[in-house]
Amino acid sequence: MTKKVAIVMAAGKGMGAAIARELAASDYHVALMSVSDSATKLAAELGGIGFYGSVLETADIQRVVDGTMEKYGRIDAVVNNTGHPPKGGLLDIPDADWHSGMEMVMLNVIRMARIITPIMEAQGGGNIVNISTFAAFEPSDKFPVSSAFRASLAGFVKMYADQYAAAGIRMNNVLPGFINSYPESAELVAKIPMGRFGMVEEIAKTTRFLLSDDAGYITGQNLRVDGGITRSV
Repeated sequence: MTKKVAIVMAAGKGMGAAIARELAASDYHVALMSVSDSATKLAAELGGIGFYGSVLETADIQRVVDGTMEKYGRIDAVVNNTGHPPKGGLLDIPDADWHSGMEMVMLNVIRMARIITPIMEAQGGGNIVNISTFAAFEPSDKFPVSSAFRASLAGFVKMYADQYAAAGIRMNNVLPGFINSYPESAELVAKIPMGRFGMVEEIAKTTRFLLSDDAGYITGQNLRVDGGITRSV
């Protein structure tokens, strides 16, 4: 059986690295990118290919896609992961930080979609998962930029699914709660019904499921993986 091929962005550490390990263990070839040499080192460990670059740069995204196609000849899965957008008081955040948050949370996904969609259409399908946040639907004043643009990302994913589901391309968001790649405190743990932070490996397994054929009828969705911290129905 031919191995599938997955691109994982911002894969040098945390959830991105855990997703890369999970996919490699699930018989994917992996192509990884990060703004440090961590992704290239991890790719070498996992038998994949690594790239140095930023999710904020279209040229870097294009280079990852081109390099992956040159190496493997197809791309079955893309995981759009990113760093943490700027924080601050709601009306104290300068325009530049709002713009950088939009670049980091929204435009990175849109730019990748522009590049990868024709490839996936030509090969008969593919799967895209975006790592978002639980605060997309219950905005937090601790993460104002992230909350605002992750909600916008949810709208984009719905529209993308409308247009490309018939082409066999699925796109979904994973909405992590507080995960152990984030600094833990007793105050935060007390708010979580499960009484603990999530593990990066749990996000990785959820992502792998959404990319798999077992999730073949799931698209345009926002899947919360948050230990029950969100309250809306």
